[in-house]
Amino acid sequence: MPERSIRTLIAGQRILTVPGETSVREAAQLMKKMRVGAAMVVAKHKLIGIFTERDALFRVLAGGKDPATTHLTDVMTPKPQTVTPDHQFGYALHLMYEGGFRHVPVTDENGRPIGMVSARDALGPELQQFAAELERKTQIGEILG
Repeated sequence: MPERSIRTLIAGQRILTVPGETSVREAAQLMKKMRVGAAMVVAKHKLIGIFTERDALFRVLAGGKDPATTHLTDVMTPKPQTVTPDHQFGYALHLMYEGGFRHVPVTDENGRPIGMVSARDALGPELQQFAAELERKTQIGEILG
């Protein structure tokens, strides 16, 4: 599993990039809509930060900030560690483990975001297998009902 290439993990991935002036509320709504746990904050098409669910919880809610008026540049993690698509997933997992975070932006050689890997990706095939098994059990339960 850690030998999978990041290029493979991000193939076909829809990414969420937002300008730093975006409000926390708007970013959270976009994250919910896209079903992602992090947004990449950009300026002039280059990554300048990352805003995650944990940032929303710890820096905004626990910090008593108003999500409607707080801009991402005020609560994002600036200059996050990144990987390139040529790295192996194991390298990204190591960064996450050492740094205590769950998302790593994938950028091209010019610093433009092209994907995102997360700790959840470590569950990729295994999670899909589990979900399929759960669905089969649900269907059997409905049939036997």
